[in-house]
Amino acid sequence: MFLFIGGSEIFIILVIVVMLFGADRIPEIARGLGKGMQQLKNATNEVKKEILDSGIEEEIETNVTGDIKKEIKRIKNRVQDNIDDIAGPIKREL
Repeated sequence: MFLFIGGSEIFIILVIVVMLFGADRIPEIARGLGKGMQQLKNATNEVKKEILDSGIEEEIETNVTGDIKKEIKRIKNRVQDNIDDIAGPIKREL
């Protein structure tokens, strides 16, 4: 299931697209969408590179997200250990 859409809904959408645009234009439309997505990806990567480069030039720490992820993982492990300690006897009784 993709975005809460089932197989029958996807099939109906494809039939409507073929009826509106015709079978000859669908590859052309798909190529256009592919090029647009590639340009968007390239622009995103370029903006990301500019931000990282400016952070390096200004000597700003750019690995903040890595530290945050480590801290979240550490807290998650502690919470999971506490849950296991509490739920262990309950699971055994069931």
